[in-house]
Amino acid sequence: MNSLKPMSLRAVLLAAAMLLSAAPLRAADVGSVRGVVHDQQHRPLSQVQVRLKAATSQWEESSVTDARGEFSFMTVPLGDYVLNFSAAEFAPAAQAVTVTSGSSPVAHVQLVKGPALETLTVTAAADTTVLNTATPTTIVNREDIARAPGADRSNSLAMITDFVPGAYVVHDQLHVRGGHQTTWAVDGVEIPNTNIASNLGPQIDPKDIDYLEVQRGSYEADQGDRTYGVFNVVPRTGFERDNQAELVASGGSYGQTNDYLSVGSHTERFAYYASVNGNRSDLGIATPVAQIIHDAENGYGAFSTLIFNATPDDQFRFVFSARHDSYDIPNAPPTPGQFADDVQRETDAFAILSWVRKLGMDASLTSSLFFHQNQADLDGAPDDTPISTTDQRSSSYVGGQETLRWHVAQHDLQVGVTGFSQHDSESFDVLFNDGSNAPPIAQTLKPTGSLVAAYLEDTYKATDWLSFAGGVRQTHFAGAVTEDATSPRLGLTVRLPKIDWILRGFWGKYYQAPPLTTLSGPLLQFAQANNLGFIPLHGERDEEYQVGLTIPISGWTVDVDHFHTEAKNFFDHNNIGNSNAFLPLTIDGALIQGNELTIRSPRVWNIGQFHLAYSNQTADGIGAINGGLTDFVPPAGSFALDHDQRNTANAGLDLNLPYRAFASMSVYYGSGFANGEAPPSHLPGHAEINLSAGKAFSDSFSASLTVLNLTDRHLLVDNSLTFGGFHYNDPRQIYAQIHYKFGY
Repeated sequence: MNSLKPMSLRAVLLAAAMLLSAAPLRAADVGSVRGVVHDQQHRPLSQVQVRLKAATSQWEESSVTDARGEFSFMTVPLGDYVLNFSAAEFAPAAQAVTVTSGSSPVAHVQLVKGPALETLTVTAAADTTVLNTATPTTIVNREDIARAPGADRSNSLAMITDFVPGAYVVHDQLHVRGGHQTTWAVDGVEIPNTNIASNLGPQIDPKDIDYLEVQRGSYEADQGDRTYGVFNVVPRTGFERDNQAELVASGGSYGQTNDYLSVGSHTERFAYYASVNGNRSDLGIATPVAQIIHDAENGYGAFSTLIFNATPDDQFRFVFSARHDSYDIPNAPPTPGQFADDVQRETDAFAILSWVRKLGMDASLTSSLFFHQNQADLDGAPDDTPISTTDQRSSSYVGGQETLRWHVAQHDLQVGVTGFSQHDSESFDVLFNDGSNAPPIAQTLKPTGSLVAAYLEDTYKATDWLSFAGGVRQTHFAGAVTEDATSPRLGLTVRLPKIDWILRGFWGKYYQAPPLTTLSGPLLQFAQANNLGFIPLHGERDEEYQVGLTIPISGWTVDVDHFHTEAKNFFDHNNIGNSNAFLPLTIDGALIQGNELTIRSPRVWNIGQFHLAYSNQTADGIGAINGGLTDFVPPAGSFALDHDQRNTANAGLDLNLPYRAFASMSVYYGSGFANGEAPPSHLPGHAEINLSAGKAFSDSFSASLTVLNLTDRHLLVDNSLTFGGFHYNDPRQIYAQIHYKFGY
């Protein structure tokens, strides 16, 4: 956050003593699909066979309507599905439905007497395909990821930035709605990582994702405490394959390659999926100058999911992931007295075991255990000048969650308890090579912390057109400080009659636990000798309101919203002098507000599909540092945060062409990030065009060519001093890719 008053080099070296605490665990859990079947006289039909089939795999479940004509599926992963209905003396029917963690679609189906139809038309009702929830949600499927230029690369976040308004990568960190604290979850179980801005590598390879659900505010109580984006991943499971493997290989400019091999299959009760991947390039993270100096990267990883349906009412899920990434920290041309050969090495591994138990037609219980190990080591060369900094950190998380979902009358209830413990270890070493003969500083710190939260949420469907959501979350955090927070949430949706537009509103409060704070020994003594002090960090407390409107038009979906977030003890970070280690800190407050627009078309005539994500927002800090290392400077008023960008737009077009060819294009525009202190000023705008085209030569083999930043416009886009200093966007990249599927 370069808007804050700079700290002296030696003073900010103390930042390594600042270790982050656990972010809250969330239980988004699986969704549900319910409905009622009736005849032309609106009499309920019993004993109708109902089959719920995934649109992109062979996953399916069956049910039978009861005496009231009702049916339910209580444990459905998020995604797109088709409901099929069949009964004696009635023509079959089918209806499309979309499931998210924030809504429970209700299908009303009328069967008509008559013979079976040779061609069955799948209809889409407004209340099952348009998301009727107060939470703004974007669903990205694996075809989106495969087609968007560059989105399926292991180190890419284009699957988010291309489709989610207000999402962009700046100083090598993903930001959503003005913040960089984001949550990744798998099947609704969070992968906690509390270390603000210390990791560059991704946790999940995009090629392992079947669906990605992105929520960006207005969270219900089960979604936990304040993060600026929740990314809920439904991984590939093997239900889409029968003893089939897939190979992806690529090569292109800057010596880059991105390779992947996966296998998967299933039986009636068991499914498995496993993959390995590897990548390298001479163009890694953003460079401080236009030249590319000392900027190689490489990484490798493995991922697996296992699903076992022990009984019709019991399902066990196991997810495992591990990966390692190494990044050269890029340099500027050498200058007298300045030399750096820093390398960032990261390792990330997690395992999640879940048991989903159906409790009749209207309830389910999900029990999950997880383990997460995250490590980020910044290693400087011993002869770096003027200083050599080594900061090696590892964090271990062990926890679990219990979630009961219960449908009764017009209520959908969720009750849950979640928690974890965190153990960190950080070793910090500084060598002064500036000729001052200052003694080295070395210290190892091992702070611990824990978080427990309980929540209650009720979604009440008052009528077919009006729904209310209300909940509360109680959080207890214990670390260097002990805090409790009560977070109420209120939301509503109104489906306007005849036109089926959905109006939504939300108000809520959030609490985010602080980083683990430990400062002692030689680090504390050095701070005091330099007229600096340490103020313990307290949790961030936010209040948000939002209004939005979803407009379905002939298969198109247009969504607009306005949000307003006020934060106290706003979490941010600053680098340690000119090094690449980070200082977590809090400032008095922040005000983030904006307007968002998304447009998504159907695939018109099975040829083209268009999407647009646009955001107009401001991200302003208020006051001075009130937590972390500080020189106690009085509050500085308001200022634009260093990641403030007023206008951000991403537009994309995906085309199916003759002769099994395909092409896609994405266009990104940013109006420019904040440029220094108040009064607010911004760097010039920047834009990129990305293209991809290919051809399927058979059902099992295809090839494509991708060009990123077609115009090769290479310019300064950010002047924050993080990971190497200022940041230029990436120059033009060209690479070819092949996909090959084969049986085994």
